[in-house]
Amino acid sequence: MTQSPVTAPFTLYNPEGLYDPTPNAYSHLAVVAPRAEWLFVAGQGGEDAEGQLSPVFADQAAQAIANLRTALQSRGADLRHIFKLTLLIVDHTEERLRMWVEEADRAWAGHMKPVCTLIPVPRLALDGMLIEIEAVAARMPNG
Repeated sequence: MTQSPVTAPFTLYNPEGLYDPTPNAYSHLAVVAPRAEWLFVAGQGGEDAEGQLSPVFADQAAQAIANLRTALQSRGADLRHIFKLTLLIVDHTEERLRMWVEEADRAWAGHMKPVCTLIPVPRLALDGMLIEIEAVAARMPNG
C-alpha cells in the first residue's frame, strides 16, 4: 500500500487490490485527522483575474490550478492540503486527460495527488470554459 508523506492533517492511500491510479494523477483514499479545519473551494475555472479565458485546454487547466492555489493561500494553505478534487471537463477526451495529468504532475511536484472524480460535461457556466476544479482541503487550525 502506498501512502503520502505527512504534509497536512490527512493521509492519502492507494490500497493493494486496486489498480495504481498514479498515471492518471489521483489517489484512491484519503483519511482526515480529527480536529482538522476543512476548506471547501468552489469550482475554479481557467479564467484569470480579469475574467479572461484562454481557448487552450492546458492553459485553462494551469490557470484553474493557480486559482485553487490563490484561494487556499488566503487561508494559509496550499495545494498539498487538498485531499479531494472534482474535475469537470468539457468534451473530455484521453488527450485532455493527459494534459490534466501533466498539469497536476507539475502542480503537485512529486507528491501524491488527491482523491479525484473526473466528470465529463457538455458545457460549464461560462462560454469557452473548458475545465472547472472543485477542491476540499484540510489543515490544522493556526497552522
